[in-house]
Amino acid sequence: MRLTAAGDSHVGLRRAHNEDAFLLLLEERLLCVADGMGGHASGEVAARVAVEEMAEFFSLTGRDEEATWPFPEDPRRGEHENRLIAGVKLANQRIRQRARADERLRGMGTTLVTAWFSDRAPEALVAHVGDSRAYLYRRGVLAQLTEDHSLLNDFIRVHRPSAAEIDAFPHKNVIVRALGMRDDLEVDLLRVPLEEGDEVLLCCDGLSGMVPDARIAEILRGARADLPRAVQGLIAAANEAGGIDNITCVLAQVHR
Repeated sequence: MRLTAAGDSHVGLRRAHNEDAFLLLLEERLLCVADGMGGHASGEVAARVAVEEMAEFFSLTGRDEEATWPFPEDPRRGEHENRLIAGVKLANQRIRQRARADERLRGMGTTLVTAWFSDRAPEALVAHVGDSRAYLYRRGVLAQLTEDHSLLNDFIRVHRPSAAEIDAFPHKNVIVRALGMRDDLEVDLLRVPLEEGDEVLLCCDGLSGMVPDARIAEILRGARADLPRAVQGLIAAANEAGGIDNITCVLAQVHR
């Protein structure tokens, strides 16, 4: 399976600096989007550490088949699933270490959504922590793959509120899981079967919180698999909607 991809990040219209980061590591078929938090420059540091550690870990383990990782493997999972989860946990460990070593970085954290694409089977593994999302776009239809780790999503799942109650919910931006929050990190992982021409979108909430899914699908449809054009169109749409946050997205398409 062959993979093409494009990605970009924009500070938005309201923020002074960009606390997002993204990764296109095509030689290892790995994509990431991280949305940092913590204020000042610490969110930016956490996001950058996350994607840099993912890149280093996958590059190392991709070159060395005998390489091991510093976490026990789950026997219920396959090798690639364990590898992806280990990379995320290692990134969490590095962020925690940096925060303990530097008082200015205390409390920093980041969301992370990452996808690894198999070169043998038509499928991807998606791991995520926080409210950055993964979507699958197939034959004109957009489907959300991940479930936000946020107070808002917990509220929706438990109470099944009306649209008005969702709009009035006071803690929309509070996430309940992120890299940097705790040593024992829980990582959600799913296996996504893929078909020829499928597109996988990874994005932060600066896009998904500003642009409805129907509009995202419309932009992808209009781009006609021109991935850089689609990415710029998505960022422009988020800014047109107010651009209140940093906007980052990565878009990949699979080919047999």
